[in-house]
Amino acid sequence: MDGPLVPETPGQARSYVIVVGNEKGGTGKSTSAMHLIVALMHVGYKVGSIDLDERQSTLTRYIANRRAYSQASGQPLSIPEHRHIERTEAKTKADAEVRERAKLRQAFEDLMPCNFVVIDTPGSDSYLSHLAHQNADTLLTPLNDSFVDIDMLARIDRERREVLAPSPYSKMVWENNNRRVIAGRPPVDWIVMRNRLTHIESRNKREIAGLMTQLAQRIGFRVAPGFGERVIFRELFLKGLTVLDKEAEAPGMPPNPSHESARSEINTLLEAIGLTQAAQA
Repeated sequence: MDGPLVPETPGQARSYVIVVGNEKGGTGKSTSAMHLIVALMHVGYKVGSIDLDERQSTLTRYIANRRAYSQASGQPLSIPEHRHIERTEAKTKADAEVRERAKLRQAFEDLMPCNFVVIDTPGSDSYLSHLAHQNADTLLTPLNDSFVDIDMLARIDRERREVLAPSPYSKMVWENNNRRVIAGRPPVDWIVMRNRLTHIESRNKREIAGLMTQLAQRIGFRVAPGFGERVIFRELFLKGLTVLDKEAEAPGMPPNPSHESARSEINTLLEAIGLTQAAQA
């Protein structure tokens, strides 16, 4: 690692970087990223966002939908300063990596005035994703509450329900974290959020909770409750809205209990991350 990409100016606090990442699709990375972005903007922070997922570009489309809905409805909505970075085609891998590193550095420079920068990563291994992880102050890893998704963190003996070895993704996080520490930077705060939790107690849920406790101690992350399985998250994407945009979605209407529960989940996540001011707003 050639050093941090996030610029620092004497006398000015640098942007705090939150990376939403894992190497599996369908875990709610973009939904989590968008709700973090909106929560931070709601309490007055200036927020930048970076989408590194060239194939899906979900966060980029989410923000475009938000801008279009605001213009069509006349509802004022906060929009983050956004950058979308695509993978570079080059003759050699080394050339591509040099160009991609320059692109991400430029994005961070563009977003210097922002208090927070939230980065959405692809559900696959890529050089840009590695760079994002190297520059994360907080790494948020959404994970569906299933044994299939836990495999993304570690290899599990499913008969004995024991952790055998860390996964390639966990090793990547370790390696990048070690580079940060060697460079004299504080270690990343890694948080794994358990998404799609059911409200019904079950043996499967208890077993997963036990494994997550083992993994947290062995691999080195904190566990936070994530978002429940709610249709509303998928419906709001088309409007570019979040469950925090209650006035824009239904002006003058009484609170929807499902939305209120979802907002409570987001506040709990913000508290776990340490963004208590946003959680109390």
